[in-house]
Amino acid sequence: MFTGLVEELGTVAAVEDLGTAARLTVAVSAGLVADARIGDSYAVNGVCLTVTSWETGGDRAVFTVDVMRESLDRSALGGLRVGDRVNVERPLRLADRLGGHLVQGHVDGVGTIERRIPDEHWEIVDVAMPGSLSRYVVEKGSITVDGVSLTVTGVRNDGFSVSLIPETLARTTLGMKGPGEQVNLEVDVLAKYTERLLGHRLSSPPVAPDSAHEREATE
Repeated sequence: MFTGLVEELGTVAAVEDLGTAARLTVAVSAGLVADARIGDSYAVNGVCLTVTSWETGGDRAVFTVDVMRESLDRSALGGLRVGDRVNVERPLRLADRLGGHLVQGHVDGVGTIERRIPDEHWEIVDVAMPGSLSRYVVEKGSITVDGVSLTVTGVRNDGFSVSLIPETLARTTLGMKGPGEQVNLEVDVLAKYTERLLGHRLSSPPVAPDSAHEREATE
């Protein structure tokens, strides 16, 4: 579980094509892997991945993760190349402050940046998203874009808008990506569970009374 508060901008140091999977090596500061253990989860551009190894040298380090076909198919990780910057976050500890929102690292789909509108104090970014995700996105709700917890400022059937403050622009990949570039999207898990729990009630027709007494009670 993550919060969507990016800890560091890492750099892709190596990409190995394994056919049905890929192996990524990401360079970060040594402090980010100081307490790492094999099997730990790290979020890379919003995708929860398992650490298989790491090495440190001075104040820098690298860690390696395996990306399965499912993650490659459902995210934009397959397009990463050596030298690309990525958002990195370690998993949430129960004693930590939840400054963002509950993020699983399970990407729901890939969006595309449509346009950026700069302002004196922030920047508005419009993102196109798959239509199947639009029902989970509401104005002032939460969404994760490339692992960054953001508040939705506008929504439409095929996309949404977010406003990025200078801190977000400087510390995440969202300050670098331009129109046409892809981003990983994770909608609020609470919305998905709510739909799952209430979906049958919303889609089923009213049940007819089974007895005369019930019919009278409803008339």
